[in-house]
Amino acid sequence: MADKPRCQWATQNQLAQEYHDHEWGVPCHDDQKLFELLTLEIFQAGLSWNTILKKRAAFKNAFDNFDVAKISQYSDDKVEALSQNAAIIRNRKKIEATINNAKIVLKLPISLNEYLWQFTDFKTIKHHYQTAREIPAKTELSTKISKQMKKDGFQFTGPVTIQSLIQAIGMVNDHEVQCFRY
Repeated sequence: MADKPRCQWATQNQLAQEYHDHEWGVPCHDDQKLFELLTLEIFQAGLSWNTILKKRAAFKNAFDNFDVAKISQYSDDKVEALSQNAAIIRNRKKIEATINNAKIVLKLPISLNEYLWQFTDFKTIKHHYQTAREIPAKTELSTKISKQMKKDGFQFTGPVTIQSLIQAIGMVNDHEVQCFRY
């Protein structure tokens, strides 16, 4: 696979390459995986995605494999323990937002999959970007989803975070056109 053309960002290191080659941009419809990626994108804000990839296993362990029912029941003691866990990003507001978001997911009248994918009529939107510089940090679609999520009570779901999410879960195909995953 080393000889295959990839998106520029995926050539930084082996971890980024594996994530790109096997996960990023692959349509995801599994609620637990969607919640995991939403959470990881929230924690990534202000940091590099590489940092998150390196800590991903620790996040899965710390957040009960992203089980929304369990996370929604986290106590103040659990928040404190997570805030002291050096294996993850110890941002208390993001930890509290994750718990809040789990509660919101459980209150939705539809699955998280349906909630997110309804914005694209359950289809992937394929863009035609030549280079990474052309790929916007936010779009009309991510802004629309972000506004709805905030209205519904989600936290830390601004349009840039949501743009990263919809790329990760394959709602949009933002692979560069020369990439073998395009």
